[in-house]
Amino acid sequence: MKISYNWLQQYHDLDLSPDKVAEMLTGCGLEVESQESFQSVKGGLKGVFIGEVLTCDKHPNSDHLSITTVDIGAGSEPLKIVCGAANVAKGQKVAVATLGTTLYFQDKELTLQRTKIRGEVSEGMICAEDELGLGTSHAGIMVLEPSAVAGMPASEYFKVEEDVAFTIGLTPNRVDASSHLGVARDLVAVANNFGRAEPVGATRKYIKIPDISTFRADNDNRHIDVIVEDPEACPRYSGITVSGIHVTDSPDWLKNRLISVGFRPINNIVDITNFILMELGQPLHAFDCDRITGNKVVVRKYPKGTKFVTLDQVERELSENDLMICNGAEPMCIAGVFGGIKSGVTNDTTSVFLESAYFEPRHIRKSSRFHGLQTDASFRFERGANIDITVYALQRAAMMIKEIAGGKISSDIVDVYPSPLAPRIVALSYQNLDRLVGKVINRDVVKTILADLGIIILEETPAQGLRLEIPAFKVDVTREADVIEEILRIYGYNNIELHEEIRSSISFTTNPDPEKVRNLVSDYLAANGFNEIMNNSLTRSTYYTGNLDFPVEQSVKMLNPISRDLDVMRQTLLYGALESIVYNQNRKITDLKMFEFGRVYSTGTHKHDPLPGYHEEKHLAIIMTGRSQSENWNAPDKQVDFYDLKGFLEGICNKLSVLRDQWKVQPYKSSQIVDGLEYTHNDKRIFILGSISSQVLKMFDFKQAVFYAEVNWDRLFSLIPEKSLQYRGIPKFPEVRRDLALLVDHDITFMQIEKLAFQTEKKLLKKVGLFDVYEGEKIGSGKKSYALSLILQDDDKTLTDKEIEKVMDKILRAMAANFNAQLR
Repeated sequence: MKISYNWLQQYHDLDLSPDKVAEMLTGCGLEVESQESFQSVKGGLKGVFIGEVLTCDKHPNSDHLSITTVDIGAGSEPLKIVCGAANVAKGQKVAVATLGTTLYFQDKELTLQRTKIRGEVSEGMICAEDELGLGTSHAGIMVLEPSAVAGMPASEYFKVEEDVAFTIGLTPNRVDASSHLGVARDLVAVANNFGRAEPVGATRKYIKIPDISTFRADNDNRHIDVIVEDPEACPRYSGITVSGIHVTDSPDWLKNRLISVGFRPINNIVDITNFILMELGQPLHAFDCDRITGNKVVVRKYPKGTKFVTLDQVERELSENDLMICNGAEPMCIAGVFGGIKSGVTNDTTSVFLESAYFEPRHIRKSSRFHGLQTDASFRFERGANIDITVYALQRAAMMIKEIAGGKISSDIVDVYPSPLAPRIVALSYQNLDRLVGKVINRDVVKTILADLGIIILEETPAQGLRLEIPAFKVDVTREADVIEEILRIYGYNNIELHEEIRSSISFTTNPDPEKVRNLVSDYLAANGFNEIMNNSLTRSTYYTGNLDFPVEQSVKMLNPISRDLDVMRQTLLYGALESIVYNQNRKITDLKMFEFGRVYSTGTHKHDPLPGYHEEKHLAIIMTGRSQSENWNAPDKQVDFYDLKGFLEGICNKLSVLRDQWKVQPYKSSQIVDGLEYTHNDKRIFILGSISSQVLKMFDFKQAVFYAEVNWDRLFSLIPEKSLQYRGIPKFPEVRRDLALLVDHDITFMQIEKLAFQTEKKLLKKVGLFDVYEGEKIGSGKKSYALSLILQDDDKTLTDKEIEKVMDKILRAMAANFNAQLR
């Protein structure tokens, strides 16, 4: 949100520089993310001065150019300027851009330099209206009033406004600061109370609230009835009519105010409603009275599917939750969100009905998300507007319309407020204040802070506390802790001293440290060419509709989804990873290796994880596609495959010293993953891996194979031994290799053979490798041959042939007994 420094000055008497304002706002919780200079004319007309044309002669080498000498005052020598305007003449007062000046016009920048035009030197430029950014005319140079003083900076003559725009990172709970008046309230409170040991006293400053004491209705000739059919969705609706107005451009001061905070001026009526929005934080809407059929405004809901065309000329279908502002025949506006195309103010409008309402936040949030319309009005209404300010905002706006657009206030204020909200009462205990703050703040300073924030002190019990009434604009202050937070942020967090006894602390981390383990795995994957990704935990429910592995019924649904594409929480990291692949492939990046640590969420009972209720787990996703390494003239063009992915998973387990001798491995296939493996421990899944199914590849429009693994990180982490790494010296005695060719049944896997070999010889067997697999007619159907390498080594001595043969014989007999294996 943007706040104008000059605009802010209207609501306080503090003498503060822009930098000091930024520092004070940031200190009280309104973080100023950036400061940007603003000029009502781009460039601020720097280097442009008022000049007087002393001479004007025809150019000797051109029929349409003139050679002038121009006095720009300030003791400077007259400038020789070649001018092409037909209306330039001796004695004129003109705007002159000097050498080095940058002009902004026609979306271009022009920096003036000394140049020759048809052989004559030109030392500046006599400017037209469009060249200065003051208009669009290029018919000739600007001829100023004879009273203009040569040498005066053009920025002074044209009253160019210099301003600073603050961009404030407004948190969702601080809707009270979504206006200049709200920000000024905090600024004044900080100035009065920041770090004070004693109350400020006579030098105390006060916020300056615009005066409406002279407000009165001129007549009641254009009264419009208001009927609220849904008071739950619209607890308060206020309105007033102003007639006899003239719709035209706003005055420059109003345009500058709006432009400085990012609004585009439209016309004087709409600009006034936007001004009130940014001044008070209260959204207003102006309806053309002549388009209010039946002379009444009805606040109601329409049936689902009703067609409605909004101001952006888009036809939308209403939902059953949309609250509509209607006339006697049809809807005119989506309440609190966006206006309709038929009821807006035009240049032909002569009477307006001003709406100032309070809409229940949940209704506005649902409509805004449903239609994908994020407006300045919905931003405030869905966070909780100030229900007590609707009438004041109307009075302020009506008086401004009379002043700027003419006309008369042609009705009394209609205020439909059937069930006034009771004020929030909060008790503040001094004991709790001291305990939570960690310091005793002077009680008078506390009371001054509360008063400056608009919180009313109803009663004080000496030495005990205060009974407070919270203003309606403080929607986030509902309990004692909130009041203490308000006091602390104004007093200043940096003004709370740390006591000696709490300056040292003891840090405790579990062993193994979760962050260190995660970083170890991240570093391992990054070193192997992977990029880490971070996807949104919210995703679209359509991914899970009809999904047997992740039923949509087990999705955690959002009550107020941001959009229809982000309406549930993810059950798997798969779809976010695939979206990342799509994003990169659409930008011609096809060789990808990525990983993500993230949480997954579900309800109900999973096939592999029977946990009732809401449940979340941390997972690790690894995804690969394309070439295994960058294209290179001296390296083969190899595509990533299943075994690359499997190798990385085994590498992670090795890095973490996770023993896998008790794991079970079995083939895995689902609607998302085919030709895969599932690794389990105690019947609980540790990870799955495989290639993405053709059905999913088609859904995401992939043209090449994609390989994916998802690790249940919480379970894998639980298997890490406390002492992850055990170092030992280099062996003193040589290792021995023996090769075997075993004939086994086709369904016997290498992992089964490896596991049995280590179970048979636990001391001397160090490694089992597979270097060839053969299937063919020579060995018969249903059979295959594994060529194995076995590495044997004794840490205490050199192995003898007899010892080696004994080990090999023992392993062969175990293979024969368990797998009916035969030595080829």
